[in-house]
Amino acid sequence: MKKYMTAAVAGLGLTLAATAATAQSPSTLAQVKQRNQVICGSNTGLAGFGVPDGQGRWSGLDVDLCRAVSAAIFNDPEKVKFIPLSSKDRFTALQSGEVDLLVRNSTWTMSRDTQLGILFAGVNYYDGQGFMVRKKLGVNSALQLSGASICTQQGTTTELNLADFFRSNNLKYEVVAFASSDETIKAYDAGRCDAFTTDASGLYAERLKLTAPDEHMILPEIISKEPLGPSTRNNDTVWFNLVKWTHYAMINAEELGVTKANVDEMLKSPNPEIKRLLGTEGKFGEAIGLTNDWAYRIIKHVGNYGESFERNVGAGSLLKIARGQNALWTKGGLQYAPPIR
Repeated sequence: MKKYMTAAVAGLGLTLAATAATAQSPSTLAQVKQRNQVICGSNTGLAGFGVPDGQGRWSGLDVDLCRAVSAAIFNDPEKVKFIPLSSKDRFTALQSGEVDLLVRNSTWTMSRDTQLGILFAGVNYYDGQGFMVRKKLGVNSALQLSGASICTQQGTTTELNLADFFRSNNLKYEVVAFASSDETIKAYDAGRCDAFTTDASGLYAERLKLTAPDEHMILPEIISKEPLGPSTRNNDTVWFNLVKWTHYAMINAEELGVTKANVDEMLKSPNPEIKRLLGTEGKFGEAIGLTNDWAYRIIKHVGNYGESFERNVGAGSLLKIARGQNALWTKGGLQYAPPIR
């Protein structure tokens, strides 16, 4: 018994030592403030979500979330450095501290949540895997793809989803996998496979890169759940909450009708929920290491979730994706944020 107690005490000592070491290391927010910049892991280039223009300026739904974090901290959405990361390297870059957060159309799964030392801070885009084919192939359903060759990207959830779909429907297929998204879409465009599969949002974005986009169609089947969202390391609760509540503030703002254009007028609102959101009542910013007008800063500089969606992937964008599952819960969608109170 004494031997076991000694081992247990020794194990406790190691745990306490590790905890103390973690506590002594600078917090992510402190590091961000010291360097005067948020470092955000982004896509290597996915229209609507994260892509640089000819002058190197980034835009997209994921990019807006990074800018919103910067706005909350610095009252400036421009204090962000974007690090383009491949699917293979994205989680390693977050784990190692190369980036402060990862906002790169990454699917929240159980294994990623429990085995990678990271935490997903919400879902900023509800997605699902689909297929794109050439119209001349004469296929109207993914169930007609038996025997087809399918282009996909390595190191993503798409490979397993693809195998599950064809196995469960007793269909044969040939996978043609590539290391990067650019290689994958170029191979499909060159005719090296019959179909291309990735998240449905990615299909809309990648179709814009094809030689003749109008000659291709996206099939109706969605074969998986792909909740995409930002993630942080799991050793910093304050930073995790800051990123999470940045996203929730944008959703709550849309639900309450607070926009980039009217946020200054809304400072006078008697609505208790709006007052707490904008910091004219309560001290909710303090809990995440920020000033109480943290959410006002986000909305003033970036806008609410609906505004970001529409200009990047919705009706005001080239992708023109319907809100669908990403509509507010009050409008039949899944976007729902806990209240600020």
